[in-house]
Amino acid sequence: MSTAHGPALHPALASVSGYLGVFEGDGAGDYPTIEAFRYREQVSFGHVGKPFLAYEQRTWNPDTAAPMHAERGYLRLVPEGVEFVLAHPTGIVEVQQGPPVVEGTMACTSTVVEGTATAEEVRHVRRRFQLEGDVLTVDLWMTTPEVPDGAHHLRSVLHRQV
Repeated sequence: MSTAHGPALHPALASVSGYLGVFEGDGAGDYPTIEAFRYREQVSFGHVGKPFLAYEQRTWNPDTAAPMHAERGYLRLVPEGVEFVLAHPTGIVEVQQGPPVVEGTMACTSTVVEGTATAEEVRHVRRRFQLEGDVLTVDLWMTTPEVPDGAHHLRSVLHRQV
């Protein structure tokens, strides 16, 4: 059965149906090897009736509107939890896995992070999405050769737009 706005949500996605939509808001980043910075972020989750969500993310400078980062991918729910596959325009791809989504919290950790010959090396990435009503909080931790124990890198608080 389809809805007025497209196909019906696949039953396997019931636990993440609240994530559907577009979220936008402010973020801040820091890391031991760079200066702290601010950004605006937009995250969207959509579906086509199949058992996955399409994910798009983009950030821009809040003062100049210049693009900063983007990523695209797919979120799959599997019996063991979630699988997240992402591609970055910086030449990096990630495969992440995590436990089932519970009370709006989705946490994933990388099982694979690979880059092209010219991409900066990233060894490990961990993400947490926390959805409370129409507010999505996103945190990201990263491990690089310069910071082998990893560190928190990004946090944004996004509000549902659509």
